[in-house]
Amino acid sequence: MSGEVSAEILTTHLLDLASKGKRIDGRGIDEYRPIRIEPGFAANADGSAFVHLGDTKVLCGVKLELGKPFPDTPNAGVLTTNAELIPLSSPVFEPGPPTTTAIETSRVVDRAIRAAETIDLTRLCVTPGEKSWVCYVDVHVL
Repeated sequence: MSGEVSAEILTTHLLDLASKGKRIDGRGIDEYRPIRIEPGFAANADGSAFVHLGDTKVLCGVKLELGKPFPDTPNAGVLTTNAELIPLSSPVFEPGPPTTTAIETSRVVDRAIRAAETIDLTRLCVTPGEKSWVCYVDVHVL
């Protein structure tokens, strides 16, 4: 019973905030959290950044290696994304194999990179059908 009451109180509070154009942390509906980006954070990566988005911290690393292009895209490099939701960052994240949330996050990152056309995969082709660069993008939510 107390869980239902708590949920009802929270719902009422959130609806009240929304009617005032506010978020639970006091920001307006259209206000972003403060953001800070530190590029080149990981020395062993080919590219990296440490991102602070409010209290959320994310480490992104990029590694490149030569590999073989996929048969259906012989003139393009390969992009692989991975998201790690570290258990220390939230009580809902657990150790073990990737959760559905981690897999969905990886897919969102992949789609965002592709939709923004940030990486021209055709420029990662070295020898069509034989050799291309494989770009690994790892995102760790800390």
